[in-house]
Amino acid sequence: MVPILAIAFILVPLAELAVLIAVGDVIGLLPTLVLLLVVSVAGAWLAKREGLAAWRRFNLAMADGRIPTVEVADGAMILLAGALLLTPGFLTDVAGILLLLPPTRALARRLAPRIAARRLRRGRRRVVIVDGTARPANSTGSTQATWGKAEVAPPERDPYA
Repeated sequence: MVPILAIAFILVPLAELAVLIAVGDVIGLLPTLVLLLVVSVAGAWLAKREGLAAWRRFNLAMADGRIPTVEVADGAMILLAGALLLTPGFLTDVAGILLLLPPTRALARRLAPRIAARRLRRGRRRVVIVDGTARPANSTGSTQATWGKAEVAPPERDPYA
């Protein structure tokens, strides 16, 4: 997890800065800023359009009585794309726009389970969540769960009844 965070918070901004400087050297400062603004506005419009379409497909799936797994995955990727488009820079804008395109989202939906399975196989420690805290799993590999107090308070008497 730490290498992913290091990439996200150190390497990506450095790469964005390098690309911004390179583009600015080639086309100039003002055209670079205008290009960033145009890409961001176009990406926001596309994110809104794709987000509304995913919401409609989600509602149709629910109305049909199906579990909307594809629609939820699309919605999550569109949300991530919107966050990437809000981040200033060309690299994150390109990644965000790619996630907004339906064929790229379909590819990501197919690859995500494989990547998750590989990461789970690579992990050697199992963690069990008990009472909201993470603890190492026992040596037999089985999962233990304990139940504590209910987290929801009992309803109070309605004073208007």
